Amino acid sequence: MDIELQVATLMQGAEYGDKSLKQAMTNELRERLILAEKEGRNLKVYCGYDPTKPDLHLGHTVTMRKLRQFQDLGHEVIFLIGNFTSLVGDPSDKDKLRPILTPEQVEENAQTYTEQAFRVLIKDKTTVLYNAEWLSKLTFADLINLASNFTLQQFITRDNFRKRWDNGDPVFLHETFYAIMQAYDAYHMKADVQVGGTDQLFNIVTAGRKLMTALGEKPNIGITMSILPGTDGEIRMSKSMGNHIPISTDGKDMYGKIMSLPDTAMPIYAKLCTRWTSDEVAQFEKEISSESIHPRDAKMKLALEIVSVFYPEVEAIAGQEAFVSQFQKGKVPDDMPEFKLEGEKTILDILVDTELVSSRSDGRRMLKQKAVKLDGEVLPEDPFVEFIGEGVLQVGKRRFVKIVK
Repeated sequence: MDIELQVATLMQGAEYGDKSLKQAMTNELRERLILAEKEGRNLKVYCGYDPTKPDLHLGHTVTMRKLRQFQDLGHEVIFLIGNFTSLVGDPSDKDKLRPILTPEQVEENAQTYTEQAFRVLIKDKTTVLYNAEWLSKLTFADLINLASNFTLQQFITRDNFRKRWDNGDPVFLHETFYAIMQAYDAYHMKADVQVGGTDQLFNIVTAGRKLMTALGEKPNIGITMSILPGTDGEIRMSKSMGNHIPISTDGKDMYGKIMSLPDTAMPIYAKLCTRWTSDEVAQFEKEISSESIHPRDAKMKLALEIVSVFYPEVEAIAGQEAFVSQFQKGKVPDDMPEFKLEGEKTILDILVDTELVSSRSDGRRMLKQKAVKLDGEVLPEDPFVEFIGEGVLQVGKRRFVKIVK
């Protein structure tokens, strides 16, 4: 792939909140690629992952997809496990103090991270490193020297710290260490490129580049990726929000969740979650905007591609066939969980107990929308009517439970 096409592909989905900064990073990437080609070497690219939770969702894999693009172009990729930075906790996207994990929790989570990451990355072409290897060896004198490159104002004016400061909430001193530690990671590995989310802009572009320059290294190029919205198409994907798409699921479930996306979310999912080149993404967006393809068909094309990233193609196709059979042909799935009805229960009780709804208010809302059916018949809107039937209880288009007595 020629340099210009590499640049277009690798900067796809990158966001900086500033056009001039994006152009500067684009120019530097082009120059670094040209230089590397002349020197007969590949770029060294990394992204750090703090294993704060054991499971990953599709939003976590956006940066992994970017690393995979670098891999496919022949560049050297490092998957950095932040087993030392996790002990501090990254405050970048939080309005409150992160809980401090024990080394045992970090190690357990790190194991699951790498297992899930290799659904995207090529295992034998990925170098896995742990930053405790070098961060744990820094002395107090080293930390003083590193910290002397930064001012307190640089940290306290960050949006998340400023909000806590203005609200009278505590901002702990150790939280400022995080950006310094991450910057030292980049310096230690002498990376050409660091990938991260837009919430990492300060850590990567400000702290990382500044420290590398101060310590006599050529500053790395920051590629900060847009944040993937959840299945609602608006709010950042999050397990706590219930709008996430887990990757430790199966092809059918992932396919169905992608098909539940609003049409407006398709372009950003195409940019951040597919293997498509920048030209292919542009063509997909053109087909949507010109209405030369039906939104449903476009979404099916998108879902098949994304599921194929994580699962064998045969499983992705099975997910598509299941969707077509269940929703386009109106079939009830053959396999569904069972719930045993005991005692007197209201419709709302059953909806909550079967976990077909996320809360009682969600259950009331679904009843008002006439989205709750028993064997195809719409149930009454009154949430306190006694539930006395048996059969297939359905909420919306995708949630089913078989009720038995």
